[in-house]
Amino acid sequence: MELLDCYRLLGLTPQASLAEVKTSYRRLARRLHPDLNPGLPHDPFVRLHHAYQVLLEAVPAQPVTPQGPVPTTAPPANTSTPPSPPPQPASPFRHHPQLSPLECQLKCQAYYRLQRLLSQGKFAYAIALVEGLSQRLAVDLEVRQWQAVTYQRVARHAMECGEFPKAHIYLKKALRTDPYNRSLRQEVERDFQQLQRQVRQRSGQPKG
Repeated sequence: MELLDCYRLLGLTPQASLAEVKTSYRRLARRLHPDLNPGLPHDPFVRLHHAYQVLLEAVPAQPVTPQGPVPTTAPPANTSTPPSPPPQPASPFRHHPQLSPLECQLKCQAYYRLQRLLSQGKFAYAIALVEGLSQRLAVDLEVRQWQAVTYQRVARHAMECGEFPKAHIYLKKALRTDPYNRSLRQEVERDFQQLQRQVRQRSGQPKG
């Protein structure tokens, strides 16, 4: 289960704190637990509990104030050079610096889900996902590029199906979404040319 789905099941936004996660889970658990509500199916409660466990791992806990007396003397300074941290693998994503770690995680998960939806031809779900992500991470230019490419993919599929007006609409949306992407503009212009050729071929066919 992906992180976005977990928040949705608990009726929360990705900005929810750990305390809000626990409160929402307790409230929904009383409503969905089959032992407390005879006749209810088990599946909704099982999904809720699984989502809760995922969020317990993902949502950072609030900092804890140290208890006990404060030492009056400072520990001796460590004069040795600390070991260098191991090199981190380069990320395939270009996150905007304003994104929080949780938002970066949501973005990564949404990208892989978007690719699955596009490969499966579930274009309506892909559009809904990328438009929601774009609204949530409006400052991130990479998400905007994904949105424009999604529109282009939808337009190409519409061309294959002979839905020429729909293809024209989504090619225009692709250009408006990411207008400064030169490579995308070149591809969309080629798509427009292909669309015009298909329209001419369709209009020139004899009526049967």
